[in-house]
Amino acid sequence: MTKYSLVFSLVFVFLFQNIKAQSTIDSIQLKKEFISLDEALKSPEDVYRLNLSDQDIEASDIVWSSFTNLQYLSLKNDHLKQIPSGLGALKSLKVLDLSGNDFEVLPSSFANLTNLQELFLNDDKYLNFGKNIPILSALPNLTSLHIENDGLESLPKDIFRLSHLESLYINNNKFKELPKELKSLKELQFVDIHGNKFKLPEQDMSKKDFGLRVRF
Repeated sequence: MTKYSLVFSLVFVFLFQNIKAQSTIDSIQLKKEFISLDEALKSPEDVYRLNLSDQDIEASDIVWSSFTNLQYLSLKNDHLKQIPSGLGALKSLKVLDLSGNDFEVLPSSFANLTNLQELFLNDDKYLNFGKNIPILSALPNLTSLHIENDGLESLPKDIFRLSHLESLYINNNKFKELPKELKSLKELQFVDIHGNKFKLPEQDMSKKDFGLRVRF
């Protein structure tokens, strides 16, 4: 082996080891879940998952824009009467859980969550789903929506505006029949409607003319 070949090989090994080490670090960071806001705020750019469920926090006072890489956020069961508009600054956010809160409508800043893919709005007893359609329809990557156990008896007629939805969870509500509005969601592939008080006639079960997978 020539001197140049040896140098090239050493450089290659050095670069490969650095890349491998970096990818391992990134993998660990992606999986690490912070459950303390104080800890997360020490180095917010390193936080990818933040779980503030079942906590008494003043969410409106958090500098959300500091969490530049945050991909998962849970504010579940925090009983927030208002969802902080600052959440709109979370440009990297992919999954958001707002279940178990006391708000009626989402802030207009939610339209900035262009990378949001999955949203949980379960057990939100005061949620006015119809009023939130304009905001939700502005999210180009929202493919999975959970509105479970929200006391819903029907779906708003303009739900077709949620044109990117692929999965919809409306289980444990008060539907008396399979909502016809589901047909207007052209990209919808799966709907979970178990836990509602109705049964489909035998022939409807066999036809499955909604053209999607339904969990009864």
